[in-house]
Amino acid sequence: MSPKHRSGGWLLLLATICNFGILVLTELPRPRGVSISQASLYEDRTGSGQFVCLDGKKIIHRERINDDFCDCDDGSDEPGTAACPVGTFHCTNAGYKPLNIPSSRVNDGICDCCDASDEYASQANCVNTCSELGKEDRMREKQRSEMLKMGNQLRLEMSQRGRALKDEQRARLVDLDKNRAEAEALKQEKATLKAEAEELENAALKVYRDREEEAKRVKEDAEAVSNREEAEETFRKYDSNQNQMLEIVELQTRIVFDRNRDGAVTEDEARFFLDERDQVDFETFVTLCWPRIKPFLMMDSGLFKPPGEEHEGAIEQTEDAELATNIAYDLEGSEHDPAAKDSPYVDEEYLPHNGEEEDEDTMDEQDDEEGEDVGEGEIEQALAAENPPVEYDAATQELINKANEARNQYIEADRHVREMEQEIRSIKELLDKDYGKEEEFAALNGECFNFEDREVLSVTEPNRCEYEYRMQTPAACLYQEEQSSSTKDAHDEL
Repeated sequence: MSPKHRSGGWLLLLATICNFGILVLTELPRPRGVSISQASLYEDRTGSGQFVCLDGKKIIHRERINDDFCDCDDGSDEPGTAACPVGTFHCTNAGYKPLNIPSSRVNDGICDCCDASDEYASQANCVNTCSELGKEDRMREKQRSEMLKMGNQLRLEMSQRGRALKDEQRARLVDLDKNRAEAEALKQEKATLKAEAEELENAALKVYRDREEEAKRVKEDAEAVSNREEAEETFRKYDSNQNQMLEIVELQTRIVFDRNRDGAVTEDEARFFLDERDQVDFETFVTLCWPRIKPFLMMDSGLFKPPGEEHEGAIEQTEDAELATNIAYDLEGSEHDPAAKDSPYVDEEYLPHNGEEEDEDTMDEQDDEEGEDVGEGEIEQALAAENPPVEYDAATQELINKANEARNQYIEADRHVREMEQEIRSIKELLDKDYGKEEEFAALNGECFNFEDREVLSVTEPNRCEYEYRMQTPAACLYQEEQSSSTKDAHDEL
């Protein structure tokens, strides 16, 4: 035989010996119910034929292992029988997942192990289904692995977008902090200009205000004198006996004070106009009685005219009519008196009405009878005609215009500062939030979610108008390539 053939034969022999050694190592003898990882604990290395309980408390002869009698307190001598209540039986389940079950389930007639190894001496007739279960499990694991790969790719993309978003917001925050200082300075400048312009404006307007107040005071004084003179004339007119006292009987002769319009003035009706007194002097009449009597006299004389009439004093007369109506109907309850409403002394045109409650048809009929519609717009026009806007001289008007412009510029500067502060708060809130270890959920900030599958696990309302959603997505999973191999390592029987 040539040396070449001899060396090849030695190599073949060496390979056969190595394979046999590996086979011997993987097929170490072990008692029933013991896993491969614990097989070395049951090996008789010294050749003494003794077995030390795994808790180290007892030493028994090896022949007593799985003899259906519990010798060790920890049940380690009976891994393959139901003798020990605390024992553990290991299902190898080759082709599927290994399983540890209480040894009390061994030979109990129920198939716990898919390889049927737990029912070796029972009548359960268990069938080995590990191959089918393993196939299904591997299929599920494959689908899960594919899902994790897709989810991981999505997570990486979202992480990239989230980091870019936060970097962009950080840069924006730096610019805003710098621009806010400039905006604050501009706001202060506009505030100073506004204050200066308003000071000049107020000084110029004070002249007009003082003039208006003086005219108003003079007018009020004149009206007070006129009102007192009218009251004095009325007092003398009604004081029939000229005793400087106005009495109930004197008012009873005046039909204008017939409040319920029954043709006679009763004592109670007269007493009402005398402030519930029997008689009053002139000063009491002016202060207490005249405010009640004057509106009725105006209504009786027909002085009320609607706004829009082309004569002076229309607005003042309308205000007097409103005053008279309020006193006659609101304060004293005449609005609840049908006789008063039907009185020939009261023109329906001036009765109080609620614009929201009054029937529109009735209003239309009144409009047809009166020939014109007196609305709020005409009242405003009449008021504007009575009190026209003040016309200022050119210098004062220029100061007003400058003050208005200064106010507008300040408002705009203040609005700009507030908008910047709001944006800064929003950015800081975004940067402070936890969007995942790699910012993978930052890109979803402020977005709405539409799902086609059942990703929403639960929706709760911990507080009023506060909702908490729990969702699942592959983007939340971290996929590792070595995951499959590490999973297989955990299955020591595969």
